[in-house]
Amino acid sequence: MTTVIASATDAPRSWKARILGAPSAGPFLVLIAFCVIFAFTNPRFLATHNLSIILQQTVIIGVLAIGQTLVILTAGIDLAVGAICVLGTIVAGKLVNLGYDPVLSMSFAILICTISGLAAGGLVSGLRLPPFIVTLGILGILTAALRLISEGGAFAVRDPFLSWTGNTMKLSGFVITYGVVIMFALYAVVWYFLNETKWGRHVYAIGNNPEAARLVGIPVRRHLMSVYVLAGLIYGIGAWLALGRIPNADPNAMQTANLDSITAVVIGGTSLFGGRGGLIGTLIGALIVGVLRNGLTLAGIDPLWQDLVTGILVIIAVALDQMSRRRR
Repeated sequence: MTTVIASATDAPRSWKARILGAPSAGPFLVLIAFCVIFAFTNPRFLATHNLSIILQQTVIIGVLAIGQTLVILTAGIDLAVGAICVLGTIVAGKLVNLGYDPVLSMSFAILICTISGLAAGGLVSGLRLPPFIVTLGILGILTAALRLISEGGAFAVRDPFLSWTGNTMKLSGFVITYGVVIMFALYAVVWYFLNETKWGRHVYAIGNNPEAARLVGIPVRRHLMSVYVLAGLIYGIGAWLALGRIPNADPNAMQTANLDSITAVVIGGTSLFGGRGGLIGTLIGALIVGVLRNGLTLAGIDPLWQDLVTGILVIIAVALDQMSRRRR
């Protein structure tokens, strides 16, 4: 009888421990805390219109952070996120403005972004170069290429298909864009591959210890290549969402996309050392950044102070992750 009572009382504890021990539990509590604080300080924060704006502003970084999460899970980092996305907007915009079919133009732009990911993955997996150096080099190459292709200036992209992701629809009075729907769909699909397939388990194994993964028969190089290719594909889709958000192709756009995507991933609980974290945390991290910037803007805080607060959150998140790894 005593044993039965003990096991009955232990079950709720293990259930709670699993929830609180999840990597996304901490970021979720932070998100709730920020929402409560901003709701008390400004009644407009919880207005339906404002919540819709937060989601719309989160779309681009939220999607780019998916690819960044995949790379960081393998203990890498991608500094060319923003440049690859901008490349997609400029290629698609140029082709459409020249009279080419918009569907084919956007498809070709996504293909170019995927090839950029393929190039990064080939250098990282084939030549075993550090991801930081590889993506930094690609960033420099694309920065120059973007200005050459666009002839140094921004240009408008007026095409219904390319801007379709920015169209809105109503769900019980809540207005969202098709871009928001696509973002959530991407999170669901990539989450499934990461958590329910052998490929996803191998990605985590490579992030934890690539040499151990190789010794147990996991094709490390091939999986690293697939991660960067998939990330490039996602950046290309992000370019389509960016054109829906702002129908303008600008070689100087998304200057902070690299930092913002890394911020969303790190705040979301994914370890910069690889092998730990997930997409649910990344989505929460992207929402934290969106809520924080929106709440501070409503409070009249200068954008420079917003960047300062965001940077502090990143340092705190990395410090907590480091302390957690040391305890383990």
